Formats: sequence, structure tokens, C-alpha cells
Amino acid sequence: MKSVIEADHLRKDFKDKTAVNDISFSIEEGEIFGFLGHNGAGKTTTIRMLTGQISPTSGQCRVAGFNSATEQHLLKPYIGVVADVQNLYERMSGFENLKLFADLFDVKKERVHELLELIQLQHQGRKKVETYSNGMRQRLLIARALLHDPDVIFLDEPTRGLDPTSAKDIRETIKNLASSGTTIFLTTHNMEEADDLCHRVAFIKNGELMALDTPQNLKIMHGERSIAITLTNNEKIRIPMSNQSDFRQLLEHLDGKDIQTVHSLEATLENVFIKIAGQESGQ
Repeated sequence: MKSVIEADHLRKDFKDKTAVNDISFSIEEGEIFGFLGHNGAGKTTTIRMLTGQISPTSGQCRVAGFNSATEQHLLKPYIGVVADVQNLYERMSGFENLKLFADLFDVKKERVHELLELIQLQHQGRKKVETYSNGMRQRLLIARALLHDPDVIFLDEPTRGLDPTSAKDIRETIKNLASSGTTIFLTTHNMEEADDLCHRVAFIKNGELMALDTPQNLKIMHGERSIAITLTNNEKIRIPMSNQSDFRQLLEHLDGKDIQTVHSLEATLENVFIKIAGQESGQ
């Protein structure tokens, strides 16, 4: 697989603050890559460098084969961006919002109808956006980013504030995009979502990469497995399972006791993230 996004020793300084400090990674075609960190960790600054909105202080990044800092005009047709704000024209309909940007990209009107169907808004497309729910607006934003059929989509907190059903619809859309070959760069605070969606995730803290691997590998490497036992008298026992003596302890607990349930407890990505990146300031 070819690398669609390449970050090479990226650094960004703002006056007396280093927002991103010497980070490197590469992302393959069709990969959903989760970029995870607390507020202020450097996620948005990294996206702005990758998309050519700002230049790095040092290092470089290439997206879809173009240098993001020096070839922005060549890069733009190959990327779509869904920011963390819903910047839609509320007095216009969903169709009119998409048609406006389709004209800017010189995209045919048929593409607008195709995308409204893709995001399941074909029956609400003529209604004003001010009548839309948050989930409908978020789907419309994704459709707008897809108008010109980009190779890479940057999604900044795409399901924040959405109800479970709307969030599920967005996640299914993201999976379908990746399966068709679109590369997804995703930020989210929802670790369950990242675990479900992402092929790989990176943890960033204070502008530095703390870890980068598949969610499963991170949970195996940094997580703690345990066994939860509930006895018939409702006594609950939890035993860590990290070495041979733990297994002996488990057998001792099982011997001669009336057991109601036994469950294995695997580490969650949230557990691992907190272990590596810590709690957000103020928590």
C-alpha cells in the first residue's frame, strides 16, 4: 500500500509555545487513522499543517503526493475537510448548500443528488438547514467535503454532540468511505469510537507523539487483563491475570465456591489512553 499522508519531523512554534514538537508518521491509502489527544494537545495544529492552512516551523508533510506548505494550490482538489464547527448556510436548503460548493469545484449537479442519497438526506434536501438536527447537519458537512471526490478526508470530532443513532450513521459513512479507498484522518475524544473505526491510532500529548499502533496492539501492550467472578452470594472478586501466580490464585478462588458468573475483562482503549497520555488538565 502507498503512503497518502507523510509527516516528517513536524514542528510548529507559536511565539513562546511549541504546539507540535517533532512528530513523524505515515498513513496508507484507505486507512482510518485516529489522532487522539486532550484539548490543546496539538491535534488541530497538525491538521492545519497537513491541509496547508499553516506552514510548519520545521519538518515537512506531504499529502496525496504534494508538499502541504509549498503546493497548497495543487493539494486542495485532493482533500476534504470537516471542521469541528458546523459552518453551513442555515437559510439555504441542504441541496443549495451543496450546489453552491459544487459550482465552486465545477462539479455537476448530479453529484449533489448522489451525495444527498449517500447521506440519506434525499428527502430533506429541499428543506432549510436551520430545520436540520445536529446529525443531519454533520452528514451534510461530510457530503460537502466529498463533493469533489477527494483522496483524503480530515474529520475533526465528526460525532461530537450527536445522539447515538446519528453517531452510528456517521461511523457507517466513515467505514464505507474507507472501504472504497478514501483515506480518513480522524480526531475524536470518543475512545470507543476510535477503537471501533480506526486501523491505527496515535496518542499526542503536549505536541509530542506518545504512542502509535493498532488499537488491539496498544491494549495488549499497555492494558491489564483480569477475571471478574461473581459468587452466588453476590460477592464480587476481581483477579488480575498477568502471570502464572495469578492463574493459581484464580483456581484457589474457584475451588469449592459456588460461582454465578465468570467474565474476562480486557483493557479498553480509554484505559490505555489515560495510562499513556494522562488525564486532561483540570480533571
